[in-house]
Amino acid sequence: MTASAGRPLGRVLVTGAAGFVGQWLLPALAAQGAELFALALERPAPQSRGAGIPAPAPDTTWLTGDLRDEAYLAQVVATARPDTVIHLAAISHVPTATADPALAWDVNVTATARLLHQLQQQREQRGTDPTVLIVGSAEQYGRDESHRIPLEETAVQAPRTVYAATKAAQEVLALQQWRANTLRVVVARSFNHSGAGQPPRFLLPALVQRARSLATAPAGTPMPVGNRSPIRDFLHVSDVVAAYISLCQRGAPGEAYNVDSGNGWSVQQLLERVLARKGSLAVPFEDPTLVRPVDVPVLIGDPRKLQHATAWRAQHSLDDIIEDLLHAATF
Repeated sequence: MTASAGRPLGRVLVTGAAGFVGQWLLPALAAQGAELFALALERPAPQSRGAGIPAPAPDTTWLTGDLRDEAYLAQVVATARPDTVIHLAAISHVPTATADPALAWDVNVTATARLLHQLQQQREQRGTDPTVLIVGSAEQYGRDESHRIPLEETAVQAPRTVYAATKAAQEVLALQQWRANTLRVVVARSFNHSGAGQPPRFLLPALVQRARSLATAPAGTPMPVGNRSPIRDFLHVSDVVAAYISLCQRGAPGEAYNVDSGNGWSVQQLLERVLARKGSLAVPFEDPTLVRPVDVPVLIGDPRKLQHATAWRAQHSLDDIIEDLLHAATF
């Protein structure tokens, strides 16, 4: 599929629309002329938007309810009648999924099955043919002896966490719908991304929060961190949003695409950049409570398949992400 063969977005249903990525995605979709239907447990309060986050998309129809409620979900799909669906809703925090595996499987897998079923029902009853972007994770790759870095989409998936396993299962469900029923499903395997508005329970905002709190502390003040050796591939959230929209328009149904920069930074390198930007003389130390026992040593993806299909290119650097987080009034 060439970059010029874009599908119109039309009426777009975004699940998990009140979350971190959703608050960046909705304005970007509005700028493309999409008619927006935003599904969330609660509509975000206007005053909750921090510095650096795009202004809310005007004329968005908010639908508040639980994706796990099948009757309500049927109502949502019937109301939105979407031409495009971007499925963000998930338990996306690894420790949260680990602490409550049943909840993670219910939200990330069973609710996805319900959504796909309702979209297929609408197809059969109303003749619609939506494009459905399923947002997965680089964590699905896990760790396997056969892996070669950067990871291509053909790499073995060997998930090592509950979260990763649920995302791998979600992808299996989605691609089965494409094979069995030709529901136009496209899968994004997203690597780490950050920016203004991301909660501090995630890596980069957590490092920035700690560095800000110790910016004026005496030299040698201890700064707790987790394992500093893992290497991760980071994108700015606005580049991720652009990739998602491009995949909705130009991604091939039944295919999975890495969404990544192709570059990797160790946690130690991230930490050094954050501390240097704040001028902090704090001394990091490894806090055992922050170390994940199943951390994958290296997660760097190959973005060429996405780039070839959509002509997408990342526009922001790691320093741009850190700068945005430092100026965001979110913690």
